[in-house]
Amino acid sequence: MARYQETTQTETLHLPPAITSKGIAARELRPWGAFTVLEEGRGYKIKRIEVKPGHRLSLQMHHHRSEHWIVVSGTARVVCGEQEVLLSNNESTYVPQCTSHRLENPGVIPLVLIEVQNGEYLGEDDIIRYQDDYARTKD
Repeated sequence: MARYQETTQTETLHLPPAITSKGIAARELRPWGAFTVLEEGRGYKIKRIEVKPGHRLSLQMHHHRSEHWIVVSGTARVVCGEQEVLLSNNESTYVPQCTSHRLENPGVIPLVLIEVQNGEYLGEDDIIRYQDDYARTKD
């Protein structure tokens, strides 16, 4: 009886440093909910954001990044510049760099969304807060 041995060949895809990810960060808790960095690379960062029912993030602006928000579940009230929209599952919006914006969960279930940030600097300290329910604005 002949023996058959199966072999598996795996190829590794080597990406240039500009698009390789830096790995996953731990979940960070905030008064309004939490976020988890899913992936980060040069010029981009992808987060999973969860906002508790009835809570909202600060009215804020970023000098160095734009953001795309895609709703996974729940309802999002988004203020972006002078516009306000309600978004549901599988709907999205774009927040341009240097534009005031706010994200709120007006619903009764957690709001979950995916945020894709693009820009030359993506640090958490690139937040100018204009109004905040949790007293995190600088006087």
